[in-house]
Amino acid sequence: MNSSEFRMPGLEGKVVVFAGAGGIATAAATYLGASGAKLVVGDLLQESAERTAQAARDAGGDAIAVKADLSVESDIRHLVAAAIEKFGKLDGLFNVAAELAPEVFGRDTKVADMPLEVWQRTFDVNLTGFMLATKYAMPHLVESGYGSIVNLMSDAAYLVGVSQLAYASSKAGIGGLMRHVASVYGSDNVRSNSIAPGMVLTPNAMAVISEEMREELQRATPLPRLGRPEDIGAMAAFFLSDLSGWITGQVISVSGGQVMRA
Repeated sequence: MNSSEFRMPGLEGKVVVFAGAGGIATAAATYLGASGAKLVVGDLLQESAERTAQAARDAGGDAIAVKADLSVESDIRHLVAAAIEKFGKLDGLFNVAAELAPEVFGRDTKVADMPLEVWQRTFDVNLTGFMLATKYAMPHLVESGYGSIVNLMSDAAYLVGVSQLAYASSKAGIGGLMRHVASVYGSDNVRSNSIAPGMVLTPNAMAVISEEMREELQRATPLPRLGRPEDIGAMAAFFLSDLSGWITGQVISVSGGQVMRA
């Protein structure tokens, strides 16, 4: 696709903070950059933040990268401040970070065997980090009279018997944060929605998922393919745009039908 095929109305001139980088964030950055948005991308790995910011610039947008540990309050405060310093306002926040390090995610297990440090680190990044990014973004969104917060959840929050208990629980908790923001700040014209992806073939996922596992996941997916980062990036861009201006407090599964909710 060329950049014009990623262009979405209702994003021109908007300033968005990305709390997290990586494959899905990079796909979303491409949509936003092609649509005239300005991005500030924060991630623990500077090179990952820079790749996501570069995707927005390559698509025709403006973006900077900031090194930020999204489990550290001062780093999140600095990330939001960088957006105000660089662009003078804030219109949106994409909470996309997740703790997937093998030494954490790889030890996430059932409750009777759960190491406390795995539980705590997962929640520090996946839920507390989302809360802190929302906390520091909120005054600027309220001041502007418009704002959209998009949270990356997971269909793991809705699945029975998920072996990664800390991950699934932290992602389920995002729903409570989302509903609070939608209810309390709706009168300030600040919206909050969430995306719950199914299996998405990001570069990290491709590196660890065997062909046999992919075939098994495909059999459990009604649509005839697994997810691509662009599938989630497009939904994030939609929620951050004016096109979704009367949608708040909603979770959308983008999963090829792996999870269906009425």
